[in-house]
Amino acid sequence: MQETAVRPWGISRMRPYPATYQQPFATVAIDPETQTGVYRDGAGQVVEMGKHGSNKGTETQPQSTNLDSRNDTDHDQDSEQD
Repeated sequence: MQETAVRPWGISRMRPYPATYQQPFATVAIDPETQTGVYRDGAGQVVEMGKHGSNKGTETQPQSTNLDSRNDTDHDQDSEQD
């Protein structure tokens, strides 16, 4: 009985990896005064990474108000963005 080599199914689905992107920084450290990240390039110069906002969301926990002690589905949501 002669065995025939079968190509694995997963290989037919593989594609080349996408092109990579070289990041404009080499290291990241935390500034002890501002507690923010400081990005530096290969020469040690600070690299500006642009500004981005922050978002903070809050949500109240549901109250147990029905007779079978299951949580009620009413709740409030709030968000702040700068």
